[in-house]
Amino acid sequence: MVLIGYSGHALVAAGILSKMKNPVTDYCDEQEKSFNPLQINYLGSEKNPEVAAKIGSKDFFIAIGNNTIRRNVTLYFEKQSKYPITIIHPTAIIDDNALISENGVMIAAGVCVNPFASIEHGVILNTGSIIEHECVIKQFSHIGPGAILCGNVKVGEGSFVGAGAVVRQNINIGNNVIIGAGAVVISDVNDDQIVVGNPSKKLVKNR
Repeated sequence: MVLIGYSGHALVAAGILSKMKNPVTDYCDEQEKSFNPLQINYLGSEKNPEVAAKIGSKDFFIAIGNNTIRRNVTLYFEKQSKYPITIIHPTAIIDDNALISENGVMIAAGVCVNPFASIEHGVILNTGSIIEHECVIKQFSHIGPGAILCGNVKVGEGSFVGAGAVVRQNINIGNNVIIGAGAVVISDVNDDQIVVGNPSKKLVKNR
């Protein structure tokens, strides 16, 4: 198994893969890392065609926390008809009626995904987050540790919900939104906004 990216987020992904009995053997990054706690082999940059050619479809995971970079790397591999696996920690609770993309989703330890929630490709559900019934999380979004999305919440593409944030039921969050850690969201959030606080207030436009 090959990790694309090798930072703190990648270490979490590697731990999940180990629990899934699919240990990481190699990594790709822009440069070889001096800090290599997992003692895995450096292949080179995934942007090198010779390196990319060695990586087969479903033999890799894109372990990059930044939503935009993760999207761009995913699209690079999709052009080669290669798709990252989805990884789910064994302690996560996933309802049988939840819809989880098979491509590039990371579901960390203690996550709960309830009935008829829809998780699109490239989404990160970080440690202990709760995704209630009928929530929709669009591609390449990131739900932070301990965040709670109550029922029927919609999260747009490329958005970030910070650690410990709570989003009230039936709220629509736009594309490329940032919700600060610990925020309590009680009204819809438009595209490209940053909101913080309890109750949440618009801070600045997210450019």
